[in-house]
Amino acid sequence: MVESGGSGRPRPDSEESAEHPSTPASPAVDPRPSPTPADGPPDTPGQPPTPADSAAARPDDPDRAPRPTTDDATPEPATPEPVTPERAAPGPATPQAHRAEPADEADHAPAPQPAPPTEHTVPGERTAPAAHADRPATPRPTPPGLPKGPPPARPPEQPRGGLLMGRPFGVPVYVAPSWFLVAALITWVFGGQLDRVLPELGAARYLVSLFFAVAFYASVLIHELAHTVAALRFELPVRRIQLQFFGGVSEIEKEAETPGREFWLAFVGPLLSLALSGLFYLAMQPVERGTVPGVLLAGLMISNLIVAIFNLLPGLPLDGGRMLRAVVWKITGKPMSGTIAAAWVGRALAVSVLIGLPLLTQSGALGSSAEDSVGMDTVTDALLAAILAAIIWTGAGNSLRMARLREHLPELRARTLTRRAVPVETHTPLSEALRRANDAGARALVVVDAHGEPLSLVREAAIVGVPEHRRPWVAVSGLAQDLTDGMRVSAELAGEDLLDVLRATPATEYLVVEETGEIFGVLSAADVERAFVKAMARPA
Repeated sequence: MVESGGSGRPRPDSEESAEHPSTPASPAVDPRPSPTPADGPPDTPGQPPTPADSAAARPDDPDRAPRPTTDDATPEPATPEPVTPERAAPGPATPQAHRAEPADEADHAPAPQPAPPTEHTVPGERTAPAAHADRPATPRPTPPGLPKGPPPARPPEQPRGGLLMGRPFGVPVYVAPSWFLVAALITWVFGGQLDRVLPELGAARYLVSLFFAVAFYASVLIHELAHTVAALRFELPVRRIQLQFFGGVSEIEKEAETPGREFWLAFVGPLLSLALSGLFYLAMQPVERGTVPGVLLAGLMISNLIVAIFNLLPGLPLDGGRMLRAVVWKITGKPMSGTIAAAWVGRALAVSVLIGLPLLTQSGALGSSAEDSVGMDTVTDALLAAILAAIIWTGAGNSLRMARLREHLPELRARTLTRRAVPVETHTPLSEALRRANDAGARALVVVDAHGEPLSLVREAAIVGVPEHRRPWVAVSGLAQDLTDGMRVSAELAGEDLLDVLRATPATEYLVVEETGEIFGVLSAADVERAFVKAMARPA
């Protein structure tokens, strides 16, 4: 896990007051003579001066920077913005040099662009009124060359689960596009079996087969709802249920707190599938054999029995693997030991499926004679075994990686990932704000009012988008994102508590404050993503 933020090291307590002043520094007055009113900003050819440019030309503005005359071929910024090689500050000579990365960026893999994520990611920003509405608002002039109004927020991330079918118990249920493929496969295979059992159906057998496919996946949904109800009973949030190619999955966002809860959370799914199999068996008794209802009930009984037995196999990511993990966790007292044991059993199970399933089919142990299992059927069985083995092997590996990530989560601390920031007032020119940040070795800007209270955060992406020759005439208020309550993060947060706060209010930057309310710095969502990537790459 990343142990350093913008400064590359944790900040000692003795440095906090110097690095993060609670009140803004007074604007530096340029000792050079002010330009005459005839001077103007280096507008593009044919662009008339804007009212903001005229206001910026007043000689009584202490924050303004002297601008070059329009006769200059290459305008220069009013104040130099040195960047030390040790700390990348937000005032670079070029937009490429300005990009604010952690000091150890070379050690990080490129940050993913999810939304999260992962299973948790960080969508776009939200806009809201300023945090201190009881104080008189300071008018914010529109900077030249930028659109009026607040900065546009990124559109919310669209769900990627597939087709939304409903929200039982408040949990969204999605059908993945791959389900339609497996539904067509089940319809074709089951239709061929119906042709041997009920040849009088003709082409209508495929309608019966399609009904069976839908009913079978309705049983799978009930299986997953059992997991969901148990998770909600244990106060574990469930993100969604997804029906996909090989069954379904309930995405539970947190781990169970005890091995007993983990065991029951995994066991209720196969238990309900066994109960459904028994119900279909009882319903089949009064029905005449060799009829459509009899064949459908028999197929649903057998399929639910297979689902229950398959999920009870003791290897991750199956329910039986989670039950094995709970048992080892109970014996050793270490959740990680249970995960490792169940994951390696899952990998051994994947190899067994890859080799054993085609052999069982060829030997006739699964109900079909060896003479029938030739040609295309053999290829189909081998392909099915390979897909099942790949899913089990991949799921076991993912379980190991997620367990390793949770082991490193306590190292993910807001205090160590926070970038040093300097406070600036709303009308401060961007070039002057960047100069102050460079002098202080900071990598973020916080817009404050006259009392030093934070109002908004200057967005890094917005700074990069302003050409260097325009920065002396662009106010920082036009590049800032107004603060909301959810964008204020305590410097003491760490691990899952920190991730929960970030997920509750998605944004690109967050204001990090001390318990006393003093500004500590700015936390970038990109830095958190890079910390995740580094944690996943580290051995357990």
